[in-house]
Order: sequence, then structure tokens, then C-alpha cells
Amino acid sequence: MERDLQVDTDQLGRFSRALGESLTSLGAARRALEHARADQLGTRRLDEACDGFQKRWKYGAEQLGVRIKAVHEGVHLSHEGYVQLNRSLEAAFRAVAPRG
Repeated sequence: MERDLQVDTDQLGRFSRALGESLTSLGAARRALEHARADQLGTRRLDEACDGFQKRWKYGAEQLGVRIKAVHEGVHLSHEGYVQLNRSLEAAFRAVAPRG
């Protein structure tokens, strides 16, 4: 069964922008947590639990950010490549189209 490759470049562009926005949001969340001090939250046990969570969250969020950035870069490059391919194909078809 033969299938044509179809890429919705608008959808790919929206996905790329959404990934970029998620990186921005993740960075903002990490910065906000950095300013929260556990000793301001309550009991010693709660403070210790919050400190532990913050350390794990920071590492996990950083790793997630690295992976999202890599996917974002790949999607962005794919989007740009498909847009350029579509422009080149359109120009080629126009060049050989009968005039009249």
C-alpha cells in the first residue's frame, strides 16, 4: 500500500511554538521555586520535606528542560525544512507550468 507523505507545516509550526512556550513556563516555574524558602513554610518536618522536593524538582525540571529543548530544536528544524521544501516545489512547478 503506497501512501503519500503529507506534512501540515502550520500544525508543525504550532507544535514548535508550544514546545518553546513550555520551555519558558518550565523555566519560570523553576525560578519561582528557587525563591521559596523552606524555612518559611511551617514545621521542621514540612520544611525538610519541601527542601527534599525542591532538590528533586530542580534536577527533574532541568532534565525535562534539556529534553524538551532537544525536541523543540528538532521540530523547529523539521518545520523550517518542510516550509523551504514546499516553497522550492512550488517554484519548480511554476517554472515548468504552461503559460497561457
